[in-house]
Amino acid sequence: MNTDIENLFKDKVIGHPAGLFVLFFTEMWERFSFYGMRILLVLFLTAPMLSENPGWDWPREHALALIGTYASLLYLTPILGGWIADKITGYRIAVVIGCVIMTLGHVAMAFETTASFYFGLALLVIGTGFFKPNITSIISTMYKGKESKKDGAYTIFYMGVNAGAFFGMMLCGYLAENFGWSYGFGLAGVFMLLGMLQFWLAGSLFGSIGAKPTKVHEVELPQNINEEAPKAHDAESEEKLNPFTMFDKVLMTLSAIGGLLYLFNDPMEKIGDLNMLPFEIGGLSGSNVVVLAALVLFLVLLVTRIARYIPVVRDRIIAVSIFGVFTVFFFAFFEQSLGSMTLFARDYTDRTLVGSSAMVFKVIDALLTTVPLIIISWVLILLAKKTFSRIGLSNIILAVAFIGLWALVLYRLNDKFSQDGNEVEATWFGILNSFFIITLAPLFSRWWESKYNPSAAMKYGIGLILLGLGFAFLSYGAGDIPSGAKTASVSMIFLIMAYLFHTMGELCISPVGLSYLSKLVPARMIGFMFGVWYLAIAVGQKAAGTMGGMIDKISETYSLSTFFLIFTLVPIGAGLVAIVLNPLLKRLMHGVR
Repeated sequence: MNTDIENLFKDKVIGHPAGLFVLFFTEMWERFSFYGMRILLVLFLTAPMLSENPGWDWPREHALALIGTYASLLYLTPILGGWIADKITGYRIAVVIGCVIMTLGHVAMAFETTASFYFGLALLVIGTGFFKPNITSIISTMYKGKESKKDGAYTIFYMGVNAGAFFGMMLCGYLAENFGWSYGFGLAGVFMLLGMLQFWLAGSLFGSIGAKPTKVHEVELPQNINEEAPKAHDAESEEKLNPFTMFDKVLMTLSAIGGLLYLFNDPMEKIGDLNMLPFEIGGLSGSNVVVLAALVLFLVLLVTRIARYIPVVRDRIIAVSIFGVFTVFFFAFFEQSLGSMTLFARDYTDRTLVGSSAMVFKVIDALLTTVPLIIISWVLILLAKKTFSRIGLSNIILAVAFIGLWALVLYRLNDKFSQDGNEVEATWFGILNSFFIITLAPLFSRWWESKYNPSAAMKYGIGLILLGLGFAFLSYGAGDIPSGAKTASVSMIFLIMAYLFHTMGELCISPVGLSYLSKLVPARMIGFMFGVWYLAIAVGQKAAGTMGGMIDKISETYSLSTFFLIFTLVPIGAGLVAIVLNPLLKRLMHGVR
C-alpha cells in the first residue's frame, strides 16, 4: 500500500497527487446531480397542475414531510454503506456501485410517474449510502503517512463539493423551471453517469488503494480532521473494558426500528392516508408514540454505555452528546434552504428585474458562473497533462462532461442577455450558499488559526445566532404580507442576506463537530459515535421538513413574518444556551481543543 501511495504522489497537480483531482471531479459531478435534483423537489411537488410547468400540486406540508424523510435517510444509509465497503467490496467498487444506483435513480425520476418517482428516491438514498462515506475514505487512505498534507487535500475536495452544488442547482434549476421538470431531473443523471465513468476508468491510477476491504473503517468527511488513528492495542483494551453487551444491541435494534417506522409512516400517513401505526396513547398518535419510545430507548443506551467509562472519558462523551443536541437544532433550521426558503423564493420574492438593475444582475451572474468554471477547467487541463498517458479515456470522458457544462452555461447566459429584463429562477438562490462558502471559507479558516480562535461551544453559539439572524431578515421582509397570502413580491435582498448569514453560521459549526468527535471519543466508541452524529443530522433533517411543513398553518393563523420569527428566536436562544454552557463544556472536554 505504501508503494501505491508513493506512486500517487509522483504525479502532482497543484502540489497534490493527481488522484485527488480524480476524486475532486467525481465528487463534483455527484454533488451536481444530488443538489441539482434536490433543489427541484419541493418546487416540483407543490407546483400547480394547471400551469405552464405543471407539477403535482401537493400541499406544502405533504411535500416537506416526504423531503424530510428522504433527507434523513441520506444520513443513515452511509453507516451501512461504509460497513459493506469495509467487509465486502472495498471503497472504490462501493463508489462505482453508488454512482450507478444514483444514475438509475435520476433516470427513474425523469419519467415523473408516481411509481418511478418513489423508486428514484429510493435508489438515490441507497446510492448515496454507498458513495458518501467511501470516497472520503479513499482520501484518508491516500494520505496515510502524509498527514501534514491532509488539511489541504480536504480543502480542495470540499471545493469540489461546493462547485458541484453551485452548478447543479443553477443548471438543473434553469432547465427544470424553463423547459420542464424532467429536463432538470434528467440532466442530473447525465452528469452522474459521466462522473462515474471518469472515476471507473481512472482506477489504474490508484493501484490497490481502496480496492481491498480493510479491517477497520475510519469514517472521515471533508473537514479538517487530522488526528492520528488510535493504536490497535488501545482499541482492544477499550473493547475488553466496555464491550457492546446484548442489552446494548437490543436497545440499538429497537430504537433503529422505531425511528425507521416513524420516518416512513409520517409521509405515508399524510400523503397516502396509509397509517402503519393506527393507534393512540394519551392523545398521542402512533407515530409520535413510536418515535418518542425510540428516542427514550436510544437515550438509555447512550447513558448506560457512557456510565461504564472512566470519568475523563465519560465527561468527554457527554460533551460530544451535548454538541450533538446543538447539531440537531442547527440542521433543523439550516435545512429550510431546500424547503420553506425555496418556497419563499418562488412565491413571495420579487424575482423580476428591469432596466439597469437587470443588466447589473446579468453581469454579476455571468461572472459568478464563468470565473469558477474557467478555474476548474484549468485544473482539468493540468490533470490531463499529468495523467493522459495512463488514464486517457478517463480524461476524455471528463472533457466531454466539461464541454457539456460549458455549452449549458453559455446557452443559459445567452438566453439571459437576449431578454430585455430578467426573471431570476427560484432555484438560483440555492447557489448562494455554495458561493458564500467558497468566498468566506478562507476568512473563517484564518480566524480559527489565529489567537482569537473561539472554543467549540462558542463556535456553536455564534453559528446558531448567525443562523437566527438570517431568518430575522426574512421575518422583517415578510412583515407586510397579510395572513394566509399565497403570493407576494418581497425584495430579493432579504433572501440574499439570509443565505449570507446562514452560510457564516454553517462555517462556524460544520467543521467543528466531527473534528471534536474524533478528538474526544475513545477508539472503541468512534464507530458508534460517528453513527450517533449521523443520526443527529438525520433527526435535524426530518425536523426541518416537519417544521417547514407548518408554513401554511402558521402563516394563515398568524403571518408569514411570525413563521420566520419563530425560526429567528429558537436558534438564537439555542446559541445563547451554548455560550452559557461554554465553561461547563470546557471542563467536560478536559483540555481538548
